[in-house]
Amino acid sequence: MSRIYELTVEAAEPGDIITYHPQRLAAALHIADVNRLAVETSVMGTKALVTIYPHDPLARVILADPEMLVMDARGRIWIGRYHNGRPSLLRLYDPASGSAQRLLLFGTTGAGKSTAGQIILAAMKRSGIAVLYADLKGGQSAPEAFGQAGPGMEGNVAWRVTTQEGTMAQLRTTWLTMMDRQERYARLGRSKFLRDRPDPLIYQIIDEANRLLEKGAPYRDEATFYIKDIGRTGRSLGVGIGLFAQAGHLEEMGGSDTLRAMLKEGEVVLLRWTSSMMKQLVTDGLLPAGQVLAPIPKYAGEVDLVSQFDEEHDDSDLPGTQGTAYNVNGRYPTSKMRFWNIGSATPTEGLDPEVLDLYGPGAPPEIEEDAWALIGDAYCQRLDGMEAYRAVFPEPEEDEDGEGGGKKKSGGGAKAAPSPVPAAAAKPKARTLRDRIQSVLDAHDDPLDALQILELVNADGGREVKLGSIRNTLTAIRN
Repeated sequence: MSRIYELTVEAAEPGDIITYHPQRLAAALHIADVNRLAVETSVMGTKALVTIYPHDPLARVILADPEMLVMDARGRIWIGRYHNGRPSLLRLYDPASGSAQRLLLFGTTGAGKSTAGQIILAAMKRSGIAVLYADLKGGQSAPEAFGQAGPGMEGNVAWRVTTQEGTMAQLRTTWLTMMDRQERYARLGRSKFLRDRPDPLIYQIIDEANRLLEKGAPYRDEATFYIKDIGRTGRSLGVGIGLFAQAGHLEEMGGSDTLRAMLKEGEVVLLRWTSSMMKQLVTDGLLPAGQVLAPIPKYAGEVDLVSQFDEEHDDSDLPGTQGTAYNVNGRYPTSKMRFWNIGSATPTEGLDPEVLDLYGPGAPPEIEEDAWALIGDAYCQRLDGMEAYRAVFPEPEEDEDGEGGGKKKSGGGAKAAPSPVPAAAAKPKARTLRDRIQSVLDAHDDPLDALQILELVNADGGREVKLGSIRNTLTAIRN
């Protein structure tokens, strides 16, 4: 008879913190398959709950009904379940604070990141969220998110791109939409986002984000600026941001400072990871002191030692652990969970019909029409590549001082905003470097150093400048 055993453990002395090594604990309990063992520790680390299962409790996690993906009244989607059957919930909107969330999904190759991403994207569509999705794996990470793309065909997200240039166009579009909302909501006296009243919740999702943010990437600095600003400002405006990545170290994601705040305050899901990533997450204080996450092995099941003289041993493949993860900011951060098993049992030729069904019928939610005149052709025509980039970042003509500015060249740039927006949100028009710096200073109440001003000026869409030019112009302004 299969039985489940549950042990409650407490620290021996007041002030002690329970620590453990998963493999050593399993060996002490004579358990060959560490996946049969689940350990939960309290926030203070003084108590632990040890559960022993007769078999891997996460071997099969079946999604019974796609309607289970719809966001609940507390702004959470049901992405899978824990070892004990409890639901693993991911928050996309906080009705108490009226804010969108920051979402990070990390996993090494083969850890199940693409499947996890599909579940999140499908849940967003079913929940009425407008998604701008950049798949920097050339569209291969989640092809079903693109849907039956083609003339007259609808996709499953509001706008999908597969290039770094298209991703930059999306980031700029998301940022302009955010700034437009900031202006409109300020006039209405709104300090919080009210879901679907009247604007939809928006998420900018970047899959394989490490390709955009790694050292040497062509748009690393620009992308870092937009991601940081959207993550910092967009929450109360109903604009969230999510990064799916294979990063082994935070330096591969635009620098550790870029994501530290997102990691501590956002929704973080860790699939199978690299050791260097885990060490940095713990060092940065993502996990409370004393809490540890048992490594997720590549394969589940018991691995027996086989003698070279045993000619009748079973050489069948062990089941994989794809989709097994830790929902770090969930209710049970040190308990393994597993994303729903989705899709056909075997690979299909072309798009998987079962995954397409996950998204459900109908057109995906879109950005509100109030912002269309501002964000321009890149979104309205669903462009990609350099065509999208030039539509959002039109190259200004040279002015007399050799600075970017002057009249914009024709060719599908963003149209005039339907209402005034902050100076930092507008494209430069006949501006000198002094004008551009003054716009940055006017838009920020906090003191800025020359490096910060350089970053903000070079992100305003005008001609790139050097640090020396910034310092010389600051001296002139000061004088």
